[in-house]
Formats: sequence, structure tokens, C-alpha cells
Amino acid sequence: MSSDKKSFVLRIDAQTFAALEKWAADDFRSVNGQLEWLIDKALKDAGRKKDSSQKKKEEKED
Repeated sequence: MSSDKKSFVLRIDAQTFAALEKWAADDFRSVNGQLEWLIDKALKDAGRKKDSSQKKKEEKED
């Protein structure tokens, strides 16, 4: 993740937050860290963000 992070407000219901909080604790992350991980993974899985291994491979090809 880059160091120029943006802040925004997210409103979710209490039950969803509790589940996210438990998942984050299980993975030794903060809730914020867990959300960043989930969003990053979803973007990569959808082909909307290149992962670092893809970037390195493309840089070598140039």
C-alpha cells in the first residue's frame, strides 16, 4: 500500500462491524487493516488492481 492514504467515513451496521472485528482479531490486524486487505484483495481478484508480482513482471518485460 502506498503512504499517501486517504481518509473517509464508513457506516456499517453493528453486526457487520462485530464480524469484521472478530475476523481482524483472528488475523492479528486492526479493523482498518482488515478493511484495507479486503479491498485490496477484491480489487486484485476483479482485475482492477495489479498485484506487486504482476507489476514486477511487466517492468522486467519493458
